[in-house]
Amino acid sequence: MKARSKFLIGSGIIVITLVSLAYVGFTQSKTYYHTITELSTLQGSALHQRMRVSGNVRSGTIQRVGGRVDFILEEQGKAVPVSYVGRDPLPDTFKDGAQALVEGRMKPDGRFEAEQVQAKCASKYEATPNQAPGASQPGQTSNSVPGAEGKS
Repeated sequence: MKARSKFLIGSGIIVITLVSLAYVGFTQSKTYYHTITELSTLQGSALHQRMRVSGNVRSGTIQRVGGRVDFILEEQGKAVPVSYVGRDPLPDTFKDGAQALVEGRMKPDGRFEAEQVQAKCASKYEATPNQAPGASQPGQTSNSVPGAEGKS
């Protein structure tokens, strides 16, 4: 066999391998976003695909059981039980009433098994009612220097 044909065969094998790895990586990493209301309507293979679901953590439902954390997400009167089994620690903002986005898969028993949890506490950064924009809130520092008003 000539060196040129060996080179072409080797190059072809490498290209086919890279394309197939890229395809497998793409299909395994894609996630679909669903609301809690939509979860009850999913059927067949859609139930077993990787997905993201968001909602508010129901107060009093966070329980640490063994190597997982169980809680309930709710949205518009619908709820779904969630078990977080990921390795990363939960965010500091994950607490009762927080908005959370979980990523994982639905299990046959109706429980959502999350591998990732993102949480935010929107009220922490909202302006208080009747407060002027830009006014500092209690506990915040101001960049102005006392007595420096009007000096240039």
